[in-house]
Amino acid sequence: MSQQPVVKPRTKTRAKVERPKLWKVILLNDDYTPREFVVLVLMAVFRMTADHAYGVMITAHQRGACVIAVFTKDVADTKAKEATELGKSKGYPLFFTTEPEE
Repeated sequence: MSQQPVVKPRTKTRAKVERPKLWKVILLNDDYTPREFVVLVLMAVFRMTADHAYGVMITAHQRGACVIAVFTKDVADTKAKEATELGKSKGYPLFFTTEPEE
């Protein structure tokens, strides 16, 4: 009597890589920071064209706030802080914030 070898299926377990949560960078409107300065900050920090930056600035001006871009949390926080600091360095209340994307 010969014994049959036991065949076990090979199962590969793959770790499911979860995408990092994304965060929105939001420009908040204020009545003191010059529009031209806001456009320059958007171009410098967020690499926007002049036309795109102007559109974002106008949207924030009309609606009170505008989502600028979406990044991983670290990048969003860094860019929001950098942009806010540029305003502060010129004495403007320019403010960028972040919040998780739904």
